[in-house]
Amino acid sequence: MMEQESTLSCRHLNRMQNVMREAIERLTENLGRTIVGKAESIRLVLVALFSGGHALLEDVPGVGKTLLAKSLARSIDGKFQRIQCTPDLLPTDVTGTNIWNPRSGEFEFMPGPVFSNVLLADEINRATPRTQSALLEVMEEQQVTTDGVSRHVPNPFFVIATQNPVEYQGTFPLPEAQMDRFTLALSLGYPTEIEELQMLQRLGQNTPPEDLQPCLSLLEVQQLRQRCAQVRVEASLQQYILELVRATRQDEEIVLGVSPRGTVALHKAVQAIAFLEGRDFAIPDDVKYLAPYVLSHRLIPAGGRKARNIVERILWTVAIP
Repeated sequence: MMEQESTLSCRHLNRMQNVMREAIERLTENLGRTIVGKAESIRLVLVALFSGGHALLEDVPGVGKTLLAKSLARSIDGKFQRIQCTPDLLPTDVTGTNIWNPRSGEFEFMPGPVFSNVLLADEINRATPRTQSALLEVMEEQQVTTDGVSRHVPNPFFVIATQNPVEYQGTFPLPEAQMDRFTLALSLGYPTEIEELQMLQRLGQNTPPEDLQPCLSLLEVQQLRQRCAQVRVEASLQQYILELVRATRQDEEIVLGVSPRGTVALHKAVQAIAFLEGRDFAIPDDVKYLAPYVLSHRLIPAGGRKARNIVERILWTVAIP
């Protein structure tokens, strides 16, 4: 009897896993209807989403960052909000504020754009440090505190922030605490010649984000996050992650190494990509693939060196389990 129950339980679990992976395939296919190419970038953004984190897109204008954020929000049937960051943007423009209602004779809270499921903070480094700091609490704790009252934002809550890595005039570099809130940082990059030709050929035929049909519900996104968190990471692989992170704190070419938050972020990201690959266990290649995306933006390299190059060097020096 117990064996029969165990067999039925395993079959049910396998069916659930298959259903969830089919949902992810539908999501990827849906995003591909509006975005030409960029399969790897889409997968990395999904890693950030399903690991419960946020994504920073560092790229030049016009490569599809806003389109990706809108398409993702529509695909998961979530509420999308966009903040165009400028130097005159105030913290209350982000979080919301209390406004006096003369009819009721009381202050009423007017929610800001953070009360959404997918928030696009466009050109985040053009906002002042004071406004940038308005995102610190909500990105970490999923809540906003105004006038001593804490309010939770919708679940799931996912931030996609963009910044132009070339133009620095009139910008305010993100502080370490802000960079540390992003699970990973990536660049979409220019399309290949074939992809750009496909974009021209599909002009007038592309599906705008508003016309996409949702292929996942918000509840399913939460369930997928839970499934990702259950992916098995062996003790030897956890030790490998730890040694990589600790190596950044001892390297002579690094002024500031990866924080413990970065250690946790890499662990969760590894679980997420293993699940996206159809596995219920993580492997060393998952860590090696994600480390440059998860760790590089958390470092402060010395002497103008490139953080990504340092991380790739450390990957060569730390023994693989």
